[in-house]
Amino acid sequence: MSYCCIFAGQGAQIPGMGKDFAEADAEAMALFDKANAVLGFDLKKICFEGPAEELTKSNVCQPAIFVTSYAAYLALQKRKKVDFACAAGLSLGEWGALCAAGVLDFDSTLKVLEARGRFMQEACEATPSGMIAIVGATPDQLKALCEKTGCTVANVNSAAQQVLSGSKDAIAAAATAAKELGIRRAIPLATAGGFHSPFMAPAREKLAPILDTVAFSAPKFPVLSNVTGQPHSSDPGAIKAMMLEQVTGTTNWAADVETAKALGCTTFVEFGPGKVLSGLVKKIDAALTTANVGDLASLEATVAAV
Repeated sequence: MSYCCIFAGQGAQIPGMGKDFAEADAEAMALFDKANAVLGFDLKKICFEGPAEELTKSNVCQPAIFVTSYAAYLALQKRKKVDFACAAGLSLGEWGALCAAGVLDFDSTLKVLEARGRFMQEACEATPSGMIAIVGATPDQLKALCEKTGCTVANVNSAAQQVLSGSKDAIAAAATAAKELGIRRAIPLATAGGFHSPFMAPAREKLAPILDTVAFSAPKFPVLSNVTGQPHSSDPGAIKAMMLEQVTGTTNWAADVETAKALGCTTFVEFGPGKVLSGLVKKIDAALTTANVGDLASLEATVAAV
């Protein structure tokens, strides 16, 4: 049996996340305390207590999910050492995967994600945009929908589910056009803006000099790129370039899962709050096995299963 570790993306956040890990393990608590020191605000309190509105802010949410996910990863490794064949993550989760593979350290990942979240939020506020989930579209229908509305594909979650980004008007048009094209469902999403699209170009531009201050190393095991669906290069400069591309480019989660399968992975262990990625893995291939580590109960279940 071969394992892939996967890291949760934005939207998985929930008040209380990480609290039971930290209260049960001094090392996990130290991780949250270190995050507070690095970031200069009380991330630990927001994770453990909320409020939800504060936790939803991108510059808080992104480091918060990362710290919780990384604490979960270390908790499993402490209880039962698992040699992962590869790692992947959705959007911000890809940074967690890179950290787990030793590409950059914990402090640097935190700094990058706070800045990334802040820049993405600023881009959302500068130009109103949004996202819409498309369910059950054929490739031809999806292409026609994008051509008709000017929306672009932001996420390929599975063959049956994609997410589009566009202006507010384009998203409204897509909801109507989807019905006309006979697409099964089109669901506008409650996001701050159109992520993974040209609307994020200002965030990408601001993030570039931040990444230039961070030391990147070759991954200790393969980390799958959201952009290419293939393992990142061993060249640190190429990884930086690809992570900038990820800000404005399509995240192809379905391709990441297929590549992990090709590398021999049959079990996907999700780290962080929720089970969104586990659900997507099952939609891509119901024969795959999933497990998750988001709290002490799920940690115990996963320790017993792997």
